[in-house]
Amino acid sequence: MNDKTVFIKTYGCQMNVYDTMRMKDVLAPLGYVAVEAPAGADLVILNTCHIREKAAEKVYSDLGRLRPLHQAKADAGGRMIVAVAGCVAQAEGEALRRRMPIVDIILGPQTYHRLPEMVTRVLREAGHTECDTTFPVDPKFDHLPLPGGEGPSAFLAIQEGCDRFCTYCVVPYTRGAEYARPVVSILEEARHLVAAGAREITLLGQNVNAWAGEAPDGRTWSFGRLLRDMAEIPGLGRLRYTTSHPRSVDADLVAAHRDVPILMPFLHLPIQSGSNRILHAMNRGHVVAEYLNTVAALKAARPDMMLSSDFIVGFPGETEAEFQETLDLAKAVGFVQAFSFKYSPRPGTPAAIMPGQIDDAVKVERLARLQVVLAESQAAFNAACVGQVMPVLFERHGRYAGQLVGRSPTMQGVFAKAPAHFMGTICDVRIVAVGSNSLQGVVDGVTDERKAAE
Repeated sequence: MNDKTVFIKTYGCQMNVYDTMRMKDVLAPLGYVAVEAPAGADLVILNTCHIREKAAEKVYSDLGRLRPLHQAKADAGGRMIVAVAGCVAQAEGEALRRRMPIVDIILGPQTYHRLPEMVTRVLREAGHTECDTTFPVDPKFDHLPLPGGEGPSAFLAIQEGCDRFCTYCVVPYTRGAEYARPVVSILEEARHLVAAGAREITLLGQNVNAWAGEAPDGRTWSFGRLLRDMAEIPGLGRLRYTTSHPRSVDADLVAAHRDVPILMPFLHLPIQSGSNRILHAMNRGHVVAEYLNTVAALKAARPDMMLSSDFIVGFPGETEAEFQETLDLAKAVGFVQAFSFKYSPRPGTPAAIMPGQIDDAVKVERLARLQVVLAESQAAFNAACVGQVMPVLFERHGRYAGQLVGRSPTMQGVFAKAPAHFMGTICDVRIVAVGSNSLQGVVDGVTDERKAAE
């Protein structure tokens, strides 16, 4: 079979990164090889996200930029199939094709396992188009092949969808109800990833710590139990998970952070606002005191635990005093990383029609003030790392010859000079300097058992 080329642009979250990898896996039997640019590609997929502001408009802009490439392919006697996948495809549906006739395939995040048959039908029938934004009864994971090798650090989706219905969020409408993959399926994929070279696995889900899956004996395991079992996989050196909801951090999960050494001391735990009234309006299901109690329990279990978070400023009705509560919370916790955004309405969500929509200029000003606080916390933490020796998993080559790039346990990027065969190993690195968004270090030694044995 002659190789054909596919270019996939991935927007948004880690779940979309995982989905993109799996799209490549399902297309491989058709002979599709991934390329780094859309020009000349036989298949172009935009794997979209609806979380960010003006998400649909950005997709339409990218489709507009594809038009000349689409025409150039046709002028050369070929054909470029254009597919839009993910959450924008789920939300926009047929409207995408009406507005952008170059689109041949529209598929939601639950149906990309059907991508090969969609592509085949489009190629077979002139003028044929495909649209599948259904929520199949059988989960897509039952139809996906085991993944290809992803390198030293790999994603593994164990949970999808969300039942929380935060009033600003489209995920329950685009990803559907919560679904937890069974234990056997997760462990099989995890062992396969490790055998293919993964030293670190990040478990993914829209509400990942709400996972409660079926065990081989028919009983239901907690998320903490799953983490303990995964830690027993030979060759797995690190374990992470994202994204978490504060309400789903139970005592068993806290204990797992105490008991499982390869579970990294870094947790992304979004709070969104420091105001109880705003949290209630967001339907977050917790108050600030509960969040802080959870943080305290995690740090008591794992004293080196560090946290990141998400914040939304300018939610409908937010007063200056309530925004100040968010600033106070950010200062009190001292997040080492954070993602912060202006509130932007998502069509179909309750918050979009709430009274008290905030003027954009106010949102811009509040976001700038919050980001100063968050940046100060991150800079202080990074500066405190200078002189420390920390284990770093080297994941990729750096910009300069002889340079490798990896991640610290607390997710900082670390640059160091090291031989190429250190790629995929966990090394002790002494931090000597702080960059704008990363750390610079010197390799002290190899702590990875496999490398030490060579």
